[in-house]
Amino acid sequence: MPRKLPACLMFGQVFMVMDVTHHCYTSCIYAISSNPTKEHELNVIIPRNTHGSYKGCHMDVPVDLDIDSILEYGFNFTEQCQVGWVCPSERKPMSVTEACNCIVILHLSLRKLNDISQSIYMLGLLLGAVISSSLSDRIGRRPVTLLSMLMMGAFGVGVAFASNFYVYMALRCLVGFAVSGFTISMLALGTEWVGVSYRTHPVATSFCCFSIGQMALAGLAYGVRKWKLLQIAGSAPMFGLFFYIWVLPESARWLAMKGRIEEAKKLLQRQCVKISKASHQNCWISKSGNILDLFRKPRLRKTTLIMCYAWFGNSLVYYGLSLNMGSFGLDIYLTQLVFGAVEIPARFGCVFLLQWFGRKKCQGCFLLLGGATCLIITCIPKDLPAVVMTLAVIGKFALSASLSTSCVYCAELFPTVLRQTSLGLCSMLARMGGIISPLVGLLDKYHYAISMVIFGSTPVIAGILCFQRHSAKSFRITQRQLWLASGKSSKYVCSVSHPPRLFTCC
Repeated sequence: MPRKLPACLMFGQVFMVMDVTHHCYTSCIYAISSNPTKEHELNVIIPRNTHGSYKGCHMDVPVDLDIDSILEYGFNFTEQCQVGWVCPSERKPMSVTEACNCIVILHLSLRKLNDISQSIYMLGLLLGAVISSSLSDRIGRRPVTLLSMLMMGAFGVGVAFASNFYVYMALRCLVGFAVSGFTISMLALGTEWVGVSYRTHPVATSFCCFSIGQMALAGLAYGVRKWKLLQIAGSAPMFGLFFYIWVLPESARWLAMKGRIEEAKKLLQRQCVKISKASHQNCWISKSGNILDLFRKPRLRKTTLIMCYAWFGNSLVYYGLSLNMGSFGLDIYLTQLVFGAVEIPARFGCVFLLQWFGRKKCQGCFLLLGGATCLIITCIPKDLPAVVMTLAVIGKFALSASLSTSCVYCAELFPTVLRQTSLGLCSMLARMGGIISPLVGLLDKYHYAISMVIFGSTPVIAGILCFQRHSAKSFRITQRQLWLASGKSSKYVCSVSHPPRLFTCC
């Protein structure tokens, strides 16, 4: 349930900060005509741009003439809207920009603050990845998860009461911080409670819940057109999960890593049906590592760098497609629904594909497919929105599958003592890609294909690099040997040739 709600917090701005059709308020025409038609209002007051549509942020200066004279001779000059704006669409959304009196986004010189505000949200995700990963290693996965859930609910509801757009962006940054901490800690908690061969299942299930949240967002946004109510509806349910304080367990692996063996045993006795006595002696406990340990050995360093770039490229294009769904030419609500639905088979398909073909091949092929579809989109004319949408859906499918593969792969490539650190580092690079993604869209004013070329080439390079990386099967045996060779002291080390498990049920 908690994994469904971050989708509303992450992609809700697509519906809350919309560039709706608008024009200047035309009440000044009533000073020269008592009963003007709507056509006269627009033709007399609102100038047209080079494409023939009405300008949204300028109006002709009214003069003391009759309508016929104005239509014949026109006005001498134009200026920015004097009173306000009008959104003529019938079932229009009440966006945050309209609630802020259209002062920010609808102003011509500040239209791109929509993309900037989304980048600020991604900045919050980046800060959360850096701080929460370290905090999760220090105080545990459970407290970080619970604290992040509380912050998501509190700051998410607080966004609905933002007095201006700058406060809105600041609160969105804090929401991003909480979402990142929740995602990282829950991912580590889920993978550490299952065996290595089953780690694909909790990751796929978690991401499928996130996809269901995206689909639910499409229906919620279509039915709730008031942005404040939409924001509250996507955030307040987090408070209903307060009972997680009593039911959410701590990671037994983390407890053992910290030397709290008795607590880990008691926790496992409540979770497992049977624990063999021999497994109690088969524990491997080491002190926590730091980010520098990921770069001490050449093989580990190469794997870390490739994984970081793969996460960066994957996130860059994933959010690039998700946040620009309105540019594909179809209804934005239908696009959101399709984008969420296509992720479900992508996530669950990974469970079988990873077992059949392996992690490295799947991740590389998914990245290549996602990048190739973006490059093909640049060659499709804009008057074929159905073709563009089909390619975008294929790309979203591939990139969603690649994200799931990356999470599983990263959890398997690194040992418990470095797992949270490596996940935090990779997540930090992914958030950097998310920050840059909305800003790449600003390059469309120079040429519409620039952003898609960037979105296409980045994952293609990442996919090629993935095939140069060591597989998890060969690396899993040597990773702890490299860790021991780095000179780190261990409190408990099993004297076996293969990587031991903490307990047989884990």
